[in-house]
Amino acid sequence: MELCTLTALELGGMIRRGEVSPREAARAALDRMAGEQPRNNAFITTLDEKAVLEQAEAVERRLAAGEALSPLAGVPMGLKDNICTRGVKTSCASRILGEFAPPYDATLAERLRDAGGVLLGKLNMDEFAMGSTSETSWYGPARNPWDLERVPGGSSGGAAAAVAAGECWYAVGSDTGGSIRQPASYCGVTGMKPTYGTVSRYGLIAYASSLDQMGPIARSAADCAAVLDLVMGRDRRDGTSLDAPCGRLLEGLTGDIRGLRVGLPADCFGEGLEGEVRDAVLAAAGVLRERGAVVEECALPIMKYVVPAYYIIASAEASSNLSRFDGVKYGWRAEGYEDLTGLYNKTRTEGFGPEVKRRILLGTFVLSAGYYDAYYKKALQVKAAIKRAYDTAFERYDLLLTPVAPSTAPRLGESLGDPLKMYLSDIYTVPLNLAGLPGLSMPCGFDSKGMPIGAQLIGPALGEAKVLGAAHAFQLETDYHKKAPAGKEAE
Repeated sequence: MELCTLTALELGGMIRRGEVSPREAARAALDRMAGEQPRNNAFITTLDEKAVLEQAEAVERRLAAGEALSPLAGVPMGLKDNICTRGVKTSCASRILGEFAPPYDATLAERLRDAGGVLLGKLNMDEFAMGSTSETSWYGPARNPWDLERVPGGSSGGAAAAVAAGECWYAVGSDTGGSIRQPASYCGVTGMKPTYGTVSRYGLIAYASSLDQMGPIARSAADCAAVLDLVMGRDRRDGTSLDAPCGRLLEGLTGDIRGLRVGLPADCFGEGLEGEVRDAVLAAAGVLRERGAVVEECALPIMKYVVPAYYIIASAEASSNLSRFDGVKYGWRAEGYEDLTGLYNKTRTEGFGPEVKRRILLGTFVLSAGYYDAYYKKALQVKAAIKRAYDTAFERYDLLLTPVAPSTAPRLGESLGDPLKMYLSDIYTVPLNLAGLPGLSMPCGFDSKGMPIGAQLIGPALGEAKVLGAAHAFQLETDYHKKAPAGKEAE
């Protein structure tokens, strides 16, 4: 049995029973990474062997001492490269941060370490999380393990690729407009964005502060529940974190969804959606129906406004958040400037990539005098209308089921030449960030090219238990989440 084919919980169970040591698990991950990393470029920074094994040995000592650790203690994992890790390079896949190594850990990184997580390294992504393909990285594109000529999605593409390739058993990404769910769909793994505010953003380098949220990418919904149990909860260092009931998601996965009301928004199954994707998602609805859920078509007419509203708001916040990167305080600094203004201009011109510059310019424009009311203020009004539309839908339904993306993973280079097409690919995912809702992508089939297809379950605010429960029930009936590239299956 190859350890890399196990789910995170399966490996964690073997570690707790003494069948596998944390050191053996770490060694298996390192060996796997040595073979896969040159192919898929999933990691930007990998910790050296000594550092990884020292973490594993520390977990071994804690277990031997009888310390009660999490179900994932000793399980190797990766973090997206915009999540701060003390003393470990955190670059946001951008030249402008250079070799920046934060002097502190993100709250999420702290909680995973305290629970016995073993960090392997920092995962590739679109620069500053701006993109849907993981091709805008300064460190080169990540590649989809199912087809190395295709993208893994973005911006958390490295996280999804690493889990799909068996390099780590789970990863944590960030999701501003679908950046966990879409790459999970493209790579045939499970990814979840929780309710805004349930996971502390302290230590997450911001793209759009009102939309960003961190969440897990793993093989199964149960794995995602286990990770969320560890990282959710109030954090005094993050003023946007919620003081709301969190945790105990894993123990709530009974598989019983009888009577659950699931809506299928007709507005998400129309023009622009590939037929194979539509058929796979509707087939997933049929599986939920067979498990006892009540599934019926509904309307969500607000969908046509979500993409423009999202890109106006996200770009406006990005133009403000990224103003801190100027070559003075930290990170990379250009040479050959004459004065302070020249330093700013040259550093930002050379340090940011084309997509980041595009969004900074758009954001600066919509916030400028004379255009604020015409664009940004209207986008905020649309955001409020989107939230009301979902609230209305959840008065009737417990969950909504939609596609994750209009198509399966495109080939490398196809999207970069047409940014508008790339933006439109986010149509099914961005509404959840605007409304602050939880959503999960789960594998539900394959297209004729053998590429994975994902279905998206959407819940009301703080409805993580419902979302994960439905996904778990679906995965009890199907084996799509057990499939792996190159014909290998999880056991």
